[in-house]
Amino acid sequence: MEIFKQINQIPRPSHHEERIADFLCDYAQKLGLAWRRDGQNCVVISKPATPGYEDAEPVVVLNHMDMVCVGMEKPLQDPVAAYEDHGWMKARGTSLGADNGIGLSMALAVLADDSVKHGPLEVITTTNEEDGMTGAAALSPDFIKGRKVINLDSEDYDTITTGAAGATLQVHRFPAGWVQAPGGKRRWYRIRIDGGKGGHSGVDINKNRASAVMMAWAVLAAIYNEYDIDLAYINIGEANASIASSAEVVISAPSGEAAEFVREQETIFNQWVMEEYGETDPEVRCHIEKVQPCEKVMAEERFHQFMRCLEQIPQGVIRMSDTMQDTVETSNNVGRIFVDGDDLVVTTHTRSFIDDEMQNVADEIAQVMKEAGAVSSTVMKAPAWQENPDSPFLRMTSDAFDEELGWRPRLVAMHFVLEAGYFVQHYPGIQIASIGPRIVEPHSTSERVELSTISDIWRVFLRLLDKLAEADPLTLK
Repeated sequence: MEIFKQINQIPRPSHHEERIADFLCDYAQKLGLAWRRDGQNCVVISKPATPGYEDAEPVVVLNHMDMVCVGMEKPLQDPVAAYEDHGWMKARGTSLGADNGIGLSMALAVLADDSVKHGPLEVITTTNEEDGMTGAAALSPDFIKGRKVINLDSEDYDTITTGAAGATLQVHRFPAGWVQAPGGKRRWYRIRIDGGKGGHSGVDINKNRASAVMMAWAVLAAIYNEYDIDLAYINIGEANASIASSAEVVISAPSGEAAEFVREQETIFNQWVMEEYGETDPEVRCHIEKVQPCEKVMAEERFHQFMRCLEQIPQGVIRMSDTMQDTVETSNNVGRIFVDGDDLVVTTHTRSFIDDEMQNVADEIAQVMKEAGAVSSTVMKAPAWQENPDSPFLRMTSDAFDEELGWRPRLVAMHFVLEAGYFVQHYPGIQIASIGPRIVEPHSTSERVELSTISDIWRVFLRLLDKLAEADPLTLK
């Protein structure tokens, strides 16, 4: 926990991991351990085996160093202010960084503790896991040597994650065709939506969370279908991998009846959202207020096309699995919409356990955008991953739970993306078991980790390292 406190003093949003990578290299240097750092700032630290266990199966411990920075005004400067509350660790007004800072802290603690028994050890920490997995995708074939991987980036305490959905992250650039704002008697309004829970666009996608993307579209459509309005500004969502929790839109409407209709939408919307999302997002609200006129607005035809696109792009669960009970098979999430120069940028995160189905949905979304004049690019395409549930390595991991905690975890495939798919591609013969403490509401300001489960997973982790050191490598094939 002391290491986790240190890590949370280092800003580490995706794409900006230089300082945390520096910390990892300095940490290894102080311990006298060998380390490597690649062009993506991924770091691997090697620790020799405990004396007498040099011939044991090499073990790789996998984590990522970046975090989703929700609620931070200055994510490149602000540390995380964590505190304990009735057995849970939380953050004050921001995401906590338990995903994946807790797992990383466990790995670093083992590197510093010579009393822990283990075989040859490689602790690899990747970059940009939360927004494209470009670090894992670019790993060289010789970056690690081990073929047994303990991944500590899991959030379901009572499970071993043995599979993960694939994901395709697309960025769509939609030409806005900005034109001079209309003159005459018009009123300008800022529509703000906030208070949504947000959450992880994989594990929380089937929880009927209020997406600020769909809520903003709903209130715009209500006005758009009745009166002539212009769109001057839009900024929705916090991260590509999160369900959007907030939105800000600036519009213009003719004075008189249309302007009154806009103002009425605040009451109408808030009544609707309480009926629709009162149980899942009780604090979500819409606020409509007058603002000063803007100089530019989106061209009328471009605005119409943009609204049609949002209507056609799927949001949420697309299909539940026929073979995995209560598991989402395929989904899509519109994570962010924002202005970038002459364009509106829309990001979509498509997930599926079936790679072909994931590609089909991604292609359909790109086609919708193409017909509206947008240009789509694939930023990340991570393959699905499924481990053999009968492998000796997974049985040994389950045994570690039983021996330490007195119960066996479930073996599950999860509807989130892990870097495991890339590791399977890069390193033939690799086997992966993913474990971790109970982390609730990751990628949101409600993110929290149950402290007792950290202690439990730490014990399981050490027991598993011990068992792997003692095991005959031939029995793990």
